[in-house]
Amino acid sequence: MINGVSARPLRTIPDPRGSIRHMLRRDWPEFNEIGEVYFSSVESGAIKAWRKHTRMVMQLAVPVGAVTVVLYDARPTSSTYKKITEYHVGTEDRAEYILLTVPPGIWNGFKGISQASSLVVNCASILHDPNEAESASMDSPEIPYSWT
Repeated sequence: MINGVSARPLRTIPDPRGSIRHMLRRDWPEFNEIGEVYFSSVESGAIKAWRKHTRMVMQLAVPVGAVTVVLYDARPTSSTYKKITEYHVGTEDRAEYILLTVPPGIWNGFKGISQASSLVVNCASILHDPNEAESASMDSPEIPYSWT
């Protein structure tokens, strides 16, 4: 696991009328200030990569579908510098329903692994600021990961 990243199992409460899924509670140690909450859909087989925040802590869950989340530690002072970790996050059989907390300085990308569209939710620690994040192409030589 990458230093500073956490993966907390989340609870689903089944109900024949429709399940309830937990995501975040303010009494959990992972809880950060919430600047905004946003949703990102990821189509089956689609890749959304790469993005690295300089200040934002991302708190991610996938309540619909499933995605592969790939993290690459780009923090030179981190004990896990240049380490890559994959998570299969979501509500389908091949994924885990977890809260994934990602600190700043870590490249992240998503790939849809459901047959249908998936929904990623981010409880971001700050308001969106287009100047606080960097982007790179999905095949960036800076990040030693192949999406194929």
